[in-house]
Amino acid sequence: MAQKAPARKRPGSGSAPGRRKSCHFCKDKVTEVDYKNVAQLRRYISEKGKIRNRRITGACRRHQRQVAVAVKRAREMALLPYVASYDDGDHPAQGRGEGRPAR
Repeated sequence: MAQKAPARKRPGSGSAPGRRKSCHFCKDKVTEVDYKNVAQLRRYISEKGKIRNRRITGACRRHQRQVAVAVKRAREMALLPYVASYDDGDHPAQGRGEGRPAR
């Protein structure tokens, strides 16, 4: 029986973690995240309108929770959209839900 070659590791996928992102709010000594500061909150929202997670944003646990609450409040006050707007003609399938077959 032939032996299997050892699996190669990808560069950067070692057991040692990479450089940890520092929290933007901790650097600026922000105590509360303001839901009215829409320009700051847009950094924490994806193009589709989803709230980005800590791994992507680099926010600490405390501030990430405050960001999530602030984004939800800003959405409720119509300062931020719930979903992305499709102004460029890239509409998803209209009339049907995604993944549902046409009848």
